Amino acid sequence: MRSTLLAIAAAWVAASSAWALTSDEENSVAIYRRLNAGVVNITNRAIAYDFFFNPIPSDSSGSGFILDTRGHILTNRHVVQGAQRLEVSLADGSKWAAKLVGADPQTDLAVLQIKAPPEALTVLPLGDSSTLQVGQKVLAIGSPFGLEHSLSAGIISSLRKVVKTGETEIEDVIQTDAAINPGNSGGPLLDSEGRVIGINTAIFTPSGGNVGIGFAIPVSTAKRVVADILARGYVVYAYLGAETQTLTPDVARALELPVERGALVVRVARGSPAARDGLLGGTRQVVIGNAIMIIGGDVVTAADGQVITSSEHLRRLIRKHQPGDRMKLEVLRMNRQGEFKRREVEIKLGELPR
Repeated sequence: MRSTLLAIAAAWVAASSAWALTSDEENSVAIYRRLNAGVVNITNRAIAYDFFFNPIPSDSSGSGFILDTRGHILTNRHVVQGAQRLEVSLADGSKWAAKLVGADPQTDLAVLQIKAPPEALTVLPLGDSSTLQVGQKVLAIGSPFGLEHSLSAGIISSLRKVVKTGETEIEDVIQTDAAINPGNSGGPLLDSEGRVIGINTAIFTPSGGNVGIGFAIPVSTAKRVVADILARGYVVYAYLGAETQTLTPDVARALELPVERGALVVRVARGSPAARDGLLGGTRQVVIGNAIMIIGGDVVTAADGQVITSSEHLRRLIRKHQPGDRMKLEVLRMNRQGEFKRREVEIKLGELPR
């Protein structure tokens, strides 16, 4: 009898250990239980009109997360764009009218505010995205396809210098294989400590659903954007006032330039910092291969001591500055004899017009 009981006990212990969570699963469960209440669902209510001008209400939804006990919420700009009314649903089921504090089209981020009591708000801690590594575990919480408070897990599959989504160019993007679907936009990407390291913003998909490639805006970018929006309602960017085109090796050879890479200055805006400090724009239009180029202006070859490889590279360096900063550019400029000479142009940057 005793041996039978021991056998039953041993079998029960073995079964219990088989059902036990792994340490990684326990970590995911603990983070979800602790922070799920800090993730919100955002409903964007707008009115469209049919051919006969009859109003047709339309709703779209996304995710966001609570920044502080004053009711500030961070989300994507495209989640709230065009809204006539915004509604935020908390994890306890309560719904609150939301006010748009400010939005930034450059980073696709927006800050909302609701008037919920502080005790109803779970604030998510912000982490540091400057030390992230490929292979690191991440968790995403949001409302994919309207399914609120859904959790997905994965890893950081890449860290990219820049990703373009529509008209938005996002720098230092986090790429993840965690399932991110429509409705996850604006929700947090968390590390294994439960700290926000990114804001889910886009997926690469030919089908409309997740195919294993999602992108998140790094929290280091979000911190700067949020600080500006809370201080003044918009984000301040440095402004050069010059339109440029990327110089490629083929174009450089056609123009017989002494460099293969850089940024051709196409136009200089009247009254801009570039115009004031002597940067020269193009003077004539030519066709090189299949490309229409405007030439005759300065060719920016270096900025802040860095060799410029493209027009986008120059724009990214400008964005790292603040209005009032001085930026040193090295340019090639054609003289009256048709020869290109190197020159240095120092420009005091202005504030990007809104």
